[in-house]
Amino acid sequence: MAGGRVAAVLVLLPGAVRHARRLRIPAGRCAEALLVGAGAALGLVLYLLAAQRQLPAVTVVLASLCPALPVVLGLALLHERVTRRQSAGLLGAAVATVLLTLG
Repeated sequence: MAGGRVAAVLVLLPGAVRHARRLRIPAGRCAEALLVGAGAALGLVLYLLAAQRQLPAVTVVLASLCPALPVVLGLALLHERVTRRQSAGLLGAAVATVLLTLG
């Protein structure tokens, strides 16, 4: 996975440098993009470490909870409303995670 991301950067970077004036990306947006990219890279590294050091069944189940993260962030940062059905799903996912980690 990491090799694919490095290859993508190497392919896209020359074009971005060549057309930098037309892109006109504010410095703040560049910093945000770098932060998101660093977060994605960190996630891949942590997933790799978890897959190597934990049971694959536990790692895969915990990684499958990834779609719950935007919901939790929406609740915490954007104060979005959550339906009862969504709350039940989040609660079930949290309980399952605890049960998996306890063994």
